[in-house]
Amino acid sequence: MKIKRYMAASMRVALAQVRAEQGPDAVILSSRRVEEGIEVIAAVDYDEALFIHAARPRAAATAADLAQPQQQPQPQPRQQPQPQLQPQLQPQPKAVSPTAGRAPAAAAAERKMDRDAVRSAASMPALTDATRSGFASMQRELKDLRALLESELANISWHDKRLREPLKARVLEELSAMDIAPDVASALAAHTPRRTNLENPSHIPLALLVKHLPVVDRLSTVNAGVIAVVGPTGAGKTTTIAKLAARWSMQHGSRDLALVSTDAYRIGAREQLMTYARILGAPMHAANSGKELARVLERLKSKRLILIDTAGMGPRDVRLTEQLGALQLGAARASVLLALPAQGEGHALEEIIRAFARVSPAACILTKVDEAASLGAVISTTLRHKLRIAYVCDGQRVPEDLHPAHQRRVWLVRAALKLKEHAPPRGTGYYARNFGRARAHA
Repeated sequence: MKIKRYMAASMRVALAQVRAEQGPDAVILSSRRVEEGIEVIAAVDYDEALFIHAARPRAAATAADLAQPQQQPQPQPRQQPQPQLQPQLQPQPKAVSPTAGRAPAAAAAERKMDRDAVRSAASMPALTDATRSGFASMQRELKDLRALLESELANISWHDKRLREPLKARVLEELSAMDIAPDVASALAAHTPRRTNLENPSHIPLALLVKHLPVVDRLSTVNAGVIAVVGPTGAGKTTTIAKLAARWSMQHGSRDLALVSTDAYRIGAREQLMTYARILGAPMHAANSGKELARVLERLKSKRLILIDTAGMGPRDVRLTEQLGALQLGAARASVLLALPAQGEGHALEEIIRAFARVSPAACILTKVDEAASLGAVISTTLRHKLRIAYVCDGQRVPEDLHPAHQRRVWLVRAALKLKEHAPPRGTGYYARNFGRARAHA
């Protein structure tokens, strides 16, 4: 553990010196005001066990020793001269008390000392527990103090940023109001120009989102061959398959189109897809395993577009690995599109991305955009993972509610901006906590 004393004109300057020399893990042990300003004692590599060991009374060992009864030398009985010619049986000597031969007052004092030592030794564990509890309480207080100081520094840093970089701070506020995640908002705000000629600077966040939103510009890369749509339960995969099939039929006819279902779990899933296939006049096949899927695709290899509808399973479903493994085995060359529900929360969307990363989706389809209360989470997820958006679905109509993402880029951003009007405003603490701490720890 390294302890150092700092002197500064103010607490803010002193804390800055502590962070600069000892880093963000430093612990403030004490602070007080002196004639020169503020005196701060800080430590790094804080070790609670070391403090407890140092504070443990040295009398513990002494008390333990006193608890053991003193072994006094046994006085030897005087041997009386024995007659040589008349041996007699001598009585055995009686056990001699350790206090024998001493003054009564001294013996009583020693016995009291022994009793006190035993009581002291017996109370030592309680004293140690109390000391440990005291240090734990002190550590909690130091952590609370540190959190309070960090919060104050973050507020100071955020206000300082608003003064030094007002345009960037405004971009962060606008993006946060659209529910864009703090890490994504910071990455986008880094591209903010220092000056602008725009009469309305509020257009800058929209321009940054439109520019950096990952979309598929050429749908031909994900609109031919074998296409598999994967995603969690309730993401709207079957309806999306029907929209893709109907869109293809309107442009190319249904002769070179085929539908395949691997969903043997959800009741009525194949019947629903079969209904769409009959309406479009396209064949529909079922496959219950990876080997069956491979055989079906071999029979359909002359088709220009084969759409595979997979079973919807949650990211934590134990059967998901088996399902994705069958897809990889039976359709190794398929392009995978991930159905990403736009109304999902940020942590849930992250879990979906991680669960289906095994099949390496080429792009995603944003589904149920019309049901979302905020689009910030799904936009943040696609930006964070650089997952390109191929299509946007904003309704149940087939195929009218399926839109190419590169044609709806601005529309999607404006929809996110419109939804922010219904969101509660962010407080100053949110901006300080998410955008002020980075500078405070620098």
